[in-house]
Amino acid sequence: MRISVIIPTLNEQEDLPILLESLSKQSLQDFEVIVADAGSKDNTVKIAKKHKAKVVPGGMPGVGRNRGAEAAIGEYLFFLDADVKLPPDFLQKATDEMDDRFLDLATCEFHPDSDLKLDDIMFRFANLSVKMNQDINPRAAGFCIFITNRLFRRIGGFDESLKLAEDHDLVQRASRFRPLRVLQNAQLFVSVRRLEKEGRFSLIQKYFKVEMHLLFKGNVKEDIVDYEFGNFARKSENSKWVDDLERKIIQMEKAYSRLTGPRDEPGTDGKPSKEKNDLFEKMKAGLDTLIDALTRSPAESESSGKEKEKSAKNAKVTKKSK
Repeated sequence: MRISVIIPTLNEQEDLPILLESLSKQSLQDFEVIVADAGSKDNTVKIAKKHKAKVVPGGMPGVGRNRGAEAAIGEYLFFLDADVKLPPDFLQKATDEMDDRFLDLATCEFHPDSDLKLDDIMFRFANLSVKMNQDINPRAAGFCIFITNRLFRRIGGFDESLKLAEDHDLVQRASRFRPLRVLQNAQLFVSVRRLEKEGRFSLIQKYFKVEMHLLFKGNVKEDIVDYEFGNFARKSENSKWVDDLERKIIQMEKAYSRLTGPRDEPGTDGKPSKEKNDLFEKMKAGLDTLIDALTRSPAESESSGKEKEKSAKNAKVTKKSK
């Protein structure tokens, strides 16, 4: 067996079917699915069994992932969360790249299942942070950790005594033996449900607090922030100003999208005027350029600059030949 896909769950009847359906459509089918359930009260277990997944008792995410790994027979362990969605060639591309690069420990870029530019910016920063720190301070989110079975067993799996950041701890311990690398050819999509429940800026505050604890005090073995596993029905109570700020930014973005999208206000010929179109396109180009500048790594920026320079030279040659 090439891959064991391990999914910790608790009341995931809404999102789990989406992930399992995307797994059923994979071009590579040499894998098993293990759902480690922490006592769901809804139809999670029934759904998992309907999709031929192996179901084992779970617990908090780290505990569930360990129980799933104990039942796994795959060469690779792919740890995913229930709110993840995979492109149809994801498993094939991921395993091919890990084989080709001789990787025992990897993660990948993850993108929001959302149309909001704000979410895109946040996820770009998160991806950039993972890339820039893979050699200095290796981290990977629990919903996209890929590790060989032998390395996982060598380090003893997830530390079940940790309250938070057990995924980062696992990656750091594993990277002492094999380096963490970000896959170049495989990407996945993840729900923004936690961002919507916690509030985007409130969640950033929580992550910052956890990061400071890891930096100055070490692993998190006590409850330093509120964390609910498997409960996304109730929105968290946040500071009013943080919620207001997020709401205003989203309102501005939606207003911007309406301006730059298809419009009904006619010009003299029944279409938007050329001046308005040019203005909106310039605004959009400016915003996209700013986002790229803020979220691209130096290496990516240099590569992009070389590509643009090459394209400009090719354009000049083409023009001269004409």
